[in-house]
Parts: sequence; C-alpha cells; structure tokens
Amino acid sequence: MSYTDAEGLPTDDPGSAVRGEMVEYDAGGEVRRRTRFFLSEHEIPWLPVSEAAFLLWILVALVLTWAVIGLILLT
Repeated sequence: MSYTDAEGLPTDDPGSAVRGEMVEYDAGGEVRRRTRFFLSEHEIPWLPVSEAAFLLWILVALVLTWAVIGLILLT
C-alpha cells in the first residue's frame, strides 16, 4: 500500500491519507487487483449551504412528496 497526505508527501498513516493505491497479489506474486483512491472536498459554488444540509433538504422534500402522493392515492 502506498498513501499520500494532503501536502503530497508519502505517509504510512491511513488516517491522514488523501490519496493512495492498494495492490493485492495472488499466491504466485502476480498483481491480482490494483485499487486507487482519492479524497477531495470541493464545495459547490452556487450552493449557499453545505452539501450535507442541501442533501438533507432534498431528502425531506422527497419524503414529503411521497407522503402527499400516498395521501392522494388513499382518498
């Protein structure tokens, strides 16, 4: 495994890694699977609230829409 921290320096700490690569080998020593990952936090510029708050409001809107449709279909 190889990890890279936010400053671009190699690290052994998975908690401080923002990108890296994990390589799995089979019994013969051949590469079986290679997985690369990266973490990034980009805010959406036109969104006045955090992304989590926005997604929570979307979830609430969908549940309310579902409830209204359910009530309409019951009557």
